[in-house]
Amino acid sequence: MTDIGSSRPVAQAFELVLDKGESRVAEFEVRARSPLQKLQHFLHANPTAVPAIVLLLSVAAFGFTVGSRFLSMFNLSLIIQQVTIIGIIGAAQTLIVITAGIDLSVGAIMVLCSVIMGKLAVTMGLPAPIALVVGVAAGAGCGVINGTLVTRLKLPPFIVTLGTWSIFFALNLWYSASETIRSQEVAKIAPLLQALGTPVNILGARFTYGSFFMLGLVALIWFVLNRTAFGRHLYAVGDDPDAARLSGIRTDRILFSVYVIAGVICALGAWALIGRIGSISPQAGQTANLDSITAVVVGGASLFGGRGSIIGTLIGALIVGVFRNGLALSDVDVLWQEFAVGWLIIIAVALDQWIRKVSA
Repeated sequence: MTDIGSSRPVAQAFELVLDKGESRVAEFEVRARSPLQKLQHFLHANPTAVPAIVLLLSVAAFGFTVGSRFLSMFNLSLIIQQVTIIGIIGAAQTLIVITAGIDLSVGAIMVLCSVIMGKLAVTMGLPAPIALVVGVAAGAGCGVINGTLVTRLKLPPFIVTLGTWSIFFALNLWYSASETIRSQEVAKIAPLLQALGTPVNILGARFTYGSFFMLGLVALIWFVLNRTAFGRHLYAVGDDPDAARLSGIRTDRILFSVYVIAGVICALGAWALIGRIGSISPQAGQTANLDSITAVVVGGASLFGGRGSIIGTLIGALIVGVFRNGLALSDVDVLWQEFAVGWLIIIAVALDQWIRKVSA
């Protein structure tokens, strides 16, 4: 047996070491952030801050260089009218981008649904409300196709929607026979299809019902994203699908629902498109795919998913509208207008990469 008295010096030596040692278990070094790091963290926590600042600066810049022609109430309201379609289709794109996907077929879905509405109401003589409902159902059906291919076959959204873009566009040309339904025919037989193009004058500004429809849609999606469990699940799936799945979120159901909802929104965009241009053309909205992505990216959303807001998309659409309108009033050629928008996209993506380093 061990002698208790002999172990006494060892215990005393051990206590002496403890007394001389550090009494702190662990210490985490806290470094002061530089002003640039503070800005980086602020922008990461407020994704709409950058597009809001860019919008204000661009309005001020064009107001200074162009003058009253740009800052007039009529011209500013015209910009809102011009971005109505981009804003609506951008809303559909936003939901998909938040889930780390992308939809290249939104423009083709919109045009196909407009042709379906026009053919049923004007050519076949169905009541306009029924044609409108069928068109919305067709948009949902297109979303079902995209969602099924993404969730069931596990194909990349980029590849899926690139393929369905060609499919929907071909169906559009086949069903329409590449013929345009004139505005006069639509107004005479199915005026409901042009309802969102009805102008409204407010204090010298000229809006349309389509502009208010866009704002109402943005408000509804903002509520869904920020005040419902479905919205929180969207961000979770986009940020880390594996972690979302382990936490009990049915990721495939969320993704499928997003593509169906996006299809419905595109069909509503078709209704607004008819009101905007008056006629129903299979060649309309050719740039809607890229314009919607531009609005989402310039609006601060991340193409890697999990980050973005519908308000940012609306601001992004307005930025694009302000640039194109301001450059047009400055007599800048359309070629250089697209050149400027291209740089906006590149700068927005580069800024997003820099901001995302906060969470790395």
